[in-house]
Amino acid sequence: MKKDITRLSFILLFAPFALWIILLIILPHIGMVIISLREKVAPRIYEFSFANYVDFMQEPIYWNTLLRTGSMSLLVTVLALIIGFPIAYYIAKIAGKRSKGALFLLCLIPLWVSDLIRAFGWILLLRETGVVSTALQKTGLVSQPIEFLYNDATVIMGLVYTVILFMIVPLVSTLDGMDDAMVEAGYNLGGNGSTVLRRIIIPYAMPGIVSGCIVVFMLTAGSYLTPILLGGKNSSWFTEQIYEQFISRYNWESGAAFGFLLLFFTSIVVWLGLKLSGQTLSSTVAKS
Repeated sequence: MKKDITRLSFILLFAPFALWIILLIILPHIGMVIISLREKVAPRIYEFSFANYVDFMQEPIYWNTLLRTGSMSLLVTVLALIIGFPIAYYIAKIAGKRSKGALFLLCLIPLWVSDLIRAFGWILLLRETGVVSTALQKTGLVSQPIEFLYNDATVIMGLVYTVILFMIVPLVSTLDGMDDAMVEAGYNLGGNGSTVLRRIIIPYAMPGIVSGCIVVFMLTAGSYLTPILLGGKNSSWFTEQIYEQFISRYNWESGAAFGFLLLFFTSIVVWLGLKLSGQTLSSTVAKS
């Protein structure tokens, strides 16, 4: 009887999650795979084909855009790690119990508004008649308005601001479990700050680092609003190519193929990152 009740409880608790995964992830992906492997030969007539993937291979602009998206996503991930690690360490090991919650709340504030509102916030600050350009003119540092938008630096800055919380959270979770005695032992054995950081803190925080990097990289590579709004016509992001295929050209077959190529590419990068760091996905998720 107890086993039946336990089994029923497990099923009831797991059912919403299973439905979420099946209905919103597995089935749509299966449908997109089917769409990507068909070619329109006549109105409402399709045949099985790899033509959509072949077209991608034969068009250099698509390759260049995908590689550019991947390289910039890696740069955003590295910058988010460099900025987020000291913040996470301070929250986890230095800040008092009362201030931890306040600091974590400050990190959460950007997520209270949508990506669209945050992007327009950057536009108000950085456009030619925005706050920054106007302030520089009033102080006499520049003689004419400066346009800070529509370049790679602005896109990277906006993306780092958008995803940095997803780097901080797993780092705080991992570093919070580190015993302070480990750091003290490192100093007692003659190590300096850099040695303790390199030999004790970073190895211990590696599961959180890998977990945060995976999430940040995937979110950045799949971002659409921030690169388009902050990069403008100069932006070259692969999600824009996917959007163009689906919406502008109404070519769902190529759009589905491009979407899976982006998923495959980012998965390969994540796999290589796990191999280079010596981590596994299961251990990273468990420890972070």
